[in-house]
Amino acid sequence: MTVEPSTVPLLPDERALLLRLMELPTAGPLEVGAAGPPPRIAAAQRAYAKAASPLGFAVVHHAEAHPSALAGPHVPLAVREAAATSPGFLACQPNMVLRLGPELPRERTVMFNAHLDTVAGGEPPRLVGDRFHGRGAIDAKGPAVALLAGVRAAVEATGALGTDIGVLIQLVAGEEGGAMGVFGTRDLVERGFTGRLNIFCEPTAGRLLPRSTAAMTARVSVHGQDTIDDRPGGGHNATVLLGHVAAHLARRLPGLVPGTRVCVAGLHTGDLHNRVYGTGRLLLNLAYPTTAAGAALEEALRGELDAALDRFVADFAELPDFARTAADARAVVTLDWLKRGLPALDAHDPWAERLLAEAGIPPAAPDEPAFTCDAIWLAGADDAYTAVYGPGDLDANQAHAEGEFADVADLETYAGGIARLLDRFARATKEPR
Repeated sequence: MTVEPSTVPLLPDERALLLRLMELPTAGPLEVGAAGPPPRIAAAQRAYAKAASPLGFAVVHHAEAHPSALAGPHVPLAVREAAATSPGFLACQPNMVLRLGPELPRERTVMFNAHLDTVAGGEPPRLVGDRFHGRGAIDAKGPAVALLAGVRAAVEATGALGTDIGVLIQLVAGEEGGAMGVFGTRDLVERGFTGRLNIFCEPTAGRLLPRSTAAMTARVSVHGQDTIDDRPGGGHNATVLLGHVAAHLARRLPGLVPGTRVCVAGLHTGDLHNRVYGTGRLLLNLAYPTTAAGAALEEALRGELDAALDRFVADFAELPDFARTAADARAVVTLDWLKRGLPALDAHDPWAERLLAEAGIPPAAPDEPAFTCDAIWLAGADDAYTAVYGPGDLDANQAHAEGEFADVADLETYAGGIARLLDRFARATKEPR
């Protein structure tokens, strides 16, 4: 039987599930700090699994990542530092996988990924009229519940689900707070919980986005000597040096590598007016659409930092208060990385693209800006197509901000899209590619 719903209504139990998930605080240590309350991610996962059980879903994995997940150059420094200072860092942030039916070959499996951790803050959860309010409403507990409603409709209409076609749902921690999925989604991908089609449930205004940027964080530091304000030339002026570097990079780095974005921010040397600070740091967040673009942007940063130091020496060497800083600039400036080496997703697959178009899921425009999410961990996966698809909009729905909300209409439209996707996958899997 073919299922072609434009929307799937959220049942009262599904609405109650979303409110229950939002009531459970699931902001992790990266968001609330080591002294903050432990997140109730496991409880949220169990509540979701209980709601999915009547559809035939069984828990096939529920555990924290192995400690080795916190090693490697791709693991952000913030994650490594938090793990070192937060007892039970991994234990309080487990991951869960639900499976509908028996284990089937990957080419007959669809995987959905939804993160149940949130950013900190937010207002008390509530449903007012046809709008959910509260942390996680749109990012991403609301999409997770709408996903379940869509699967429900597909199961009711498509007998192949759970028999000929497998469905996996990853319920992950470690998406927010700059964790980049290194101990969440990446762990599950490496364990093999993936499908021929992999959908990440993040707000995309109902459009299919087969791209996800990655980002690296660079730190330019000055390790010089402080001095007093009465003799400003006696030491190294990290404030002027880093200010010069920041201005140069802000002018020169954006646009050097097409498709990349450069955020120059986080300059700090000190807070007092009566001293010259010889140490300081400048942070840059560098987003890129492809792994190759990331490597090119990294090289461009190195080149422009060299150019900035050359210009600083030329401009300040003859000024008494800055002559020592200019003379020693290259010796006291270092570049290191708080985060680097993450993959970026840029998926192309005519078979999957045709399937999703026939399911009535509109693609994002080719120039639609992508954003960073856990979908990066399926970049380059063989014989698999990965995309981001979800209801609502990160900006318009106030994700990560006060006033986060999700409209029932958007969630129900998304559930309809999920039902059509699964129906079309079940039929297309029987057809020759």
